Amino acid sequence: MRVLNRAGAVARACRMGLAFFELMAAACGAHVFASDEEWSVASQSPEVTVYERTRKGSALQEFKAVGVLEASPEVVKRVIDDVSEYPHFMPYVTEAHVISSEGGKRVSYQRIAPPLVSDLDYTLRVSCESHATPGGTCFCNRWQTANELGPPEKRGVTRVKISEGSWLLEPEDEGRKTRATYCIFSDSGGSMPKFVTNAASRTAIPKLFKSIQKQAQLPKYLRP
Repeated sequence: MRVLNRAGAVARACRMGLAFFELMAAACGAHVFASDEEWSVASQSPEVTVYERTRKGSALQEFKAVGVLEASPEVVKRVIDDVSEYPHFMPYVTEAHVISSEGGKRVSYQRIAPPLVSDLDYTLRVSCESHATPGGTCFCNRWQTANELGPPEKRGVTRVKISEGSWLLEPEDEGRKTRATYCIFSDSGGSMPKFVTNAASRTAIPKLFKSIQKQAQLPKYLRP
């Protein structure tokens, strides 16, 4: 009888974990999944598939990328939370630092130098969540612009007015790998041609996955 009760408890815990995970997945995509329009494949490689669709009310594309990283979700989480190191491995990032961090929320500033256009910068408010599932721990980072909490605009640097999206990190292969889903929508307020903004995202996202994969192999991320 005890064995049956224990088995039932485990089954209930699994169902609760999966239900919470589904809610988390929905929440992670809430910023960019504002419409029901179908995604189309923008690019595909063995490492990552990038999807795109036009944002409702905008000429800009919103993007979703899905790929499997050869590292546990805990390790990948440490990499994407290591903001001060972004200039050393994140594509086009030249400056990054944390302004404040408390209780699963973080405010950080970034400046990037994409090709063919002037430098861009923005301040983000990031919310971090996690939950244990039967396959391991799932992590979700969601962000949106919070320029009012960062430094003032700089001459010669374009301030990004909207940047919102998420990282969803799901355990795969008994937690040894990570199924990473990245969502992003960004708008610099009309200061850059739309086709340039869209093309830059298509180019940068596969580089982003490769950079994180490489960074996740460093010993400093393998331990808490």
